Amino acid sequence: MTLNCVVVDDSSIQRLSIVKLVNSHSSLNLVAEYNSALETKNGLNTHKVDLIFLDIEMPVLNGFELLDVLNNKPQIIFVTGKTEYAFKAFNYDAIDYLQKPIVKERFNIAVEKALEQYKLKLDFNEAEGDHIFVKSNLKKRKVYIKDIKWVEALGDYIKIVTKESSLVVLSTMKSFETKLPEDTFLRIHKSYIVNLDKIDKFNSKNVEIDSFEIPLSRNKKTLLVEALNNI
Repeated sequence: MTLNCVVVDDSSIQRLSIVKLVNSHSSLNLVAEYNSALETKNGLNTHKVDLIFLDIEMPVLNGFELLDVLNNKPQIIFVTGKTEYAFKAFNYDAIDYLQKPIVKERFNIAVEKALEQYKLKLDFNEAEGDHIFVKSNLKKRKVYIKDIKWVEALGDYIKIVTKESSLVVLSTMKSFETKLPEDTFLRIHKSYIVNLDKIDKFNSKNVEIDSFEIPLSRNKKTLLVEALNNI
C-alpha cells in the first residue's frame, strides 16, 4: 500500500528535510512539494493526494486557513516548530502533529497512523452497506451510514444517533460532516446534521425524526426543501 503525498512548507530547508524522510519511506510516494498554502490549493486540483505534511505558520494563508477552504481534504499530518497549535490541530482531525526538527522514528510512527486510517477507508464498501469507523469508549466501532438518524454537537464531542444506539465520539461537527455523503446528509443547524432519508416531517422551525424534534435554522429551510426534492 502506497500513499500519494505532498509536502507544504514555506522554508526550503525544512521542506527538504521532510522530503528526504518521505522519499526514504517505502509506503509514501511524493507527488509534489509546495512553498505556500495558495500554491497547494491550486496543486491539489491536479493531483490525487492521500496525505499532506502541512506546515502551519505560512504567509497569506496558514495551514489551518488552507484546510478551511479545501472541499476534499486528504489526511493531514501537521509539521511545525511550536507546540501551541496542537489542540487546534486535533479539531481539524489531524492524523498526527510533528514538532520540528523531526526525528525519523517519530515520523514513521505518524506515517503508520496514516496507513492504518487509509486501510479503514479502503474497507468503506461492504455487502451490507457503506460504513465508517469511529472511536468511542476507547474502541473502534463500525457505524453503517444508512443507520445514522442524526448527529448532534456536544461541546468537543458529537453524538451519533443510530437506529440501534447512540455513540459519543471526540470530533468536531465540521470534521465529521466531511465523512458523510452530501446527497443524504444535511447540516440543518449549527448543532445538528440529519439523515434526509429518516425525516418524517418538518415545518419552519423543526425537523421530526421518530418523534424527536430537531431545530431547523431559518437560513437552512430552503436548502432542506431542495435536498428533499432531489432524493
